Amino acid sequence: MPHEHLIRAGYALSGDDGCIADARRQALAFLDQAEADYPLSVPARTRDLTQLVVSELVTNACKYTPGPVRVELRINTRAVDVVVWDSDPTVPAARTSDPDRIGQHGLEIVKAITEALFIEQQPVGKRITARITLSDAPGSDTARR
Repeated sequence: MPHEHLIRAGYALSGDDGCIADARRQALAFLDQAEADYPLSVPARTRDLTQLVVSELVTNACKYTPGPVRVELRINTRAVDVVVWDSDPTVPAARTSDPDRIGQHGLEIVKAITEALFIEQQPVGKRITARITLSDAPGSDTARR
């Protein structure tokens, strides 16, 4: 099936100062492994967007939640899923546009560059899943919304 995940990888984050960079490195290693093990190509654009989504979601989780953070990466022939779980049950919402606001644009960025964004409350905390298409065409991420 084209939408079945070929591989997945999950890991817990330490929450220290280097955890965001570690999460980006883990994401690139995951994509490298997917290309090595399966007949698929991950375009440079998808690699960049995956790192950006990981960075934004992990930053928010580490900055605003008191407990552990877990990341899961999944890939199929069509898309990469970045899943971030944290212990805070509060569902984030993108803020209204404000040209004077400094920072707090992470969710807006993630929504703009992903094919889909799912936020689910869990028995403990929440899980955010961002889907990034493997297509290399600019704008293709938002064409299917």
